[in-house]
Amino acid sequence: MAHIDYYFATLSPFTYLSGTRPQAIADKHGATITYKPLDIMALFARTGGTPPKDRHPNRQEYRLQELQRRSKLVGMPLNPKPAFWPTNGAPSAYAIISAQNAGGDVAALVKNFGAACWAEDRDISQDDVVRDCLEKAGFDPALADKDMMTSADTFAKNLEDAVSAGAFGAPFFITDTDQRFWGEDRIDDLDAYLAGKI
Repeated sequence: MAHIDYYFATLSPFTYLSGTRPQAIADKHGATITYKPLDIMALFARTGGTPPKDRHPNRQEYRLQELQRRSKLVGMPLNPKPAFWPTNGAPSAYAIISAQNAGGDVAALVKNFGAACWAEDRDISQDDVVRDCLEKAGFDPALADKDMMTSADTFAKNLEDAVSAGAFGAPFFITDTDQRFWGEDRIDDLDAYLAGKI
């Protein structure tokens, strides 16, 4: 059985635009998937990346165009300049880690956080938003406060795992055969790889 480590950031618009497709592809191929939310700014700092606000204007403008194109192509609404971005991604990441440990529809939860930030202008660092996203994905909202120390440790470990495994952005998919796929626009390539086409 194939396995996918899915490194992502709840603050990433490209994670949001991935939607539930990574899980659908894993299910299609009988693969398992581990959701590994991390601090994307720390990952950039460790692997030579630059936060969006510090990029050359040419890169910033291209990113905005790309976000608008990709949102249309995948049929998901997106505000390229959301009201609450950047914000603290840790609370949402901790909730995802707790939810994954509890079992349930983690893909829906990841999508909910992305939509809250990038389509609904909500602050995903706030407790009420975290609880609402959990509840809408079928989880107990109390998971927002469960095993916080364990979640914090896992969140930090996910960053170390990402650097060790060769990830440098989000979303980033790494198979158990060390095939790496970076970006929402490489999800189809992941699908083709798992199908044995590439």
